[in-house]
Amino acid sequence: MKAKWHRWLPAIFLVLFALSRWPGLFPPGFSAAYALAFCAGVYFRGAANWWLLLGTMLGTDVALNVFYYHETPFSFYLLLNYAVYAVLIGLGKWFGQRASFLKLLLGGLLGAVLFYLVTNTLSWWQDPAYAKTIAGWIQALTIGRPDWHPTTWEMFRNTLGSGGLFTALFAGSAKLTAPAESPADKTAGVHEDEESEAEETPEEAKA
Repeated sequence: MKAKWHRWLPAIFLVLFALSRWPGLFPPGFSAAYALAFCAGVYFRGAANWWLLLGTMLGTDVALNVFYYHETPFSFYLLLNYAVYAVLIGLGKWFGQRASFLKLLLGGLLGAVLFYLVTNTLSWWQDPAYAKTIAGWIQALTIGRPDWHPTTWEMFRNTLGSGGLFTALFAGSAKLTAPAESPADKTAGVHEDEESEAEETPEEAKA
């Protein structure tokens, strides 16, 4: 039963992510995207790391831009966002499935922080309303533009909170539904080490 649920988790995560993108459902900056990108790198295998998540993002972004915001289907800014999500997927692959729940939670929080720093730095660089100075960059990362609400700091709070919440949800579900590791799997690494030691030549042993 656990193995069956574990196979269905990627699809369940993607459906939840697509539903979470409904406009007005969450506060600004509060999204499942950061956590899902990180967890996709951790749990999705092969090419699914990339095309399942980024394809779902592309489909929902195009649909929202055309039918809800009545804008162009795609923009250069979205392409930059996808590049950051690809970095989060790579971060998840680096952590790996064997990482503890606490490490995965910290990884999800780190991913949310990276997304916040990169996207707001890009906004500072592209928006002429910000002075291209250290002070202007700090403004972009904290209070943002005075004509925008909520402030960038409030967006960061929502980004960090949602990154932690959804990472805990996704990683916790995956840990609970993962099939139990067999004794053979647990001792595989030990046996491999013993075999490599047994194959060591006398010259290597003397060295």
